[in-house]
Amino acid sequence: MKKSLMALGSLLMLGGVASAQKVAFEEYNLDNGLHVILHQDKSAPVIVTSVMYHVGSKDENPERTGFAHFFEHLLFEGTENIKRGEWFKIVTANGGNNNANTSDDRTYYYEVFPSNNLELAIWMEAERMLHPVINQIGVDTQNEVVKEEKRLRIDNQPYGNLIAEVKKNMFKVHPYRWATIGSMDHLDAATLAEFQAFNKKFYIPNNAVLVVAGDFEPAKAKEWINQYFSKVPKGTPITRQKFEEKPITQAFKATYEDPNVQLPMVVTAYRTPSMKTKDAKVLDMISSILTGGKSSRMYKKIVDDKKMALQIGAFNYSQEDYGLYIVYGIPMQGFTAADIMKEADAEIVKLQTELISEREFQKLQNEIESNYVSSNSNVEGIAENLASFYLLYGDVNLINTEIDIYRSITREDIREVAKKYLNPNQRLTLDYVGAKDKAQN
Repeated sequence: MKKSLMALGSLLMLGGVASAQKVAFEEYNLDNGLHVILHQDKSAPVIVTSVMYHVGSKDENPERTGFAHFFEHLLFEGTENIKRGEWFKIVTANGGNNNANTSDDRTYYYEVFPSNNLELAIWMEAERMLHPVINQIGVDTQNEVVKEEKRLRIDNQPYGNLIAEVKKNMFKVHPYRWATIGSMDHLDAATLAEFQAFNKKFYIPNNAVLVVAGDFEPAKAKEWINQYFSKVPKGTPITRQKFEEKPITQAFKATYEDPNVQLPMVVTAYRTPSMKTKDAKVLDMISSILTGGKSSRMYKKIVDDKKMALQIGAFNYSQEDYGLYIVYGIPMQGFTAADIMKEADAEIVKLQTELISEREFQKLQNEIESNYVSSNSNVEGIAENLASFYLLYGDVNLINTEIDIYRSITREDIREVAKKYLNPNQRLTLDYVGAKDKAQN
């Protein structure tokens, strides 16, 4: 994906801005509250069937964190009509592949099949929703799987706890304060009844969206969707608590020790608004200006020219309720965290006080157009975008109109958003160090 984005970006620089075809779709509701979105694309004999549930780690009990991610695994264990261990065998035997992923805000399951297996795909996702088998052997098995994933991807990975540590410090009352993968102690302590209750509460048709995209006939898809999904009973409507954080008005610091780290990293983090806001999109553009490639401002100055940092990055970590804007750097030998952050801060101040040039702005717009074209360049990407725009943004047609929001952003908007959110008194500074480095920081 990244390579294709870079290649497409290069073409855009040479040939002007690309244009993407409008994504056509149809949407409707079943009586049980399941929202259905259909997107026909006959360019390849492939179909994607996906279900996104509006449940993520922010919906968990603070004493039982990790449930949403756990269910990403648990709901592949089997159903009343798919024996334990058979799910993946059925998919591969029919020429398909499948996966799932979890965020703080939602959980997404999908299958990709040759187009002649649409009924099978619809039936399997309906089975997952209607007849999941949640028993002790499945819970015990997936508990070990999740623990191994945490060891491999987080605990034994250099800087693996970076996002979790930033979130823990930046959120005091909002459930974003814990890691998506959650606490292994919480999972160990949970009873089977608690897992069953979590499933009954969240994995219901009126808390989900079904997307079918690719080479299929809509009439036949609707028939199968009605046949299999209409049997699923509507769940009790979910009432969500709203959590509001107090604004950060005074800078604060934290330190985290990671035994896997050889080189210390310095991180600054700012709390930002929901991904549904225009300001969040401006922050995306600011990330491109600062560290979006080797010609970006921070990278060129701090890494290439002054050779003060091994790595520098700035990115907008957008979520449904709040976001985080994170800047990080790894100093080269002979330089300190303070040295590189001084240089990084100077680039932010430039954005806050000077308009970017027309040439840089045009380049930025080209990059945004490139990313937009790429995000809808295959049926898998379109399926996930359709689900996300419905479930998290409340507007499926943003798949076609979000680019217009980016196009409406001006150089003045970039300056004002930088001034509004990226100030030294609004941030956390986190020293992410190896255990032996703590005394030196």
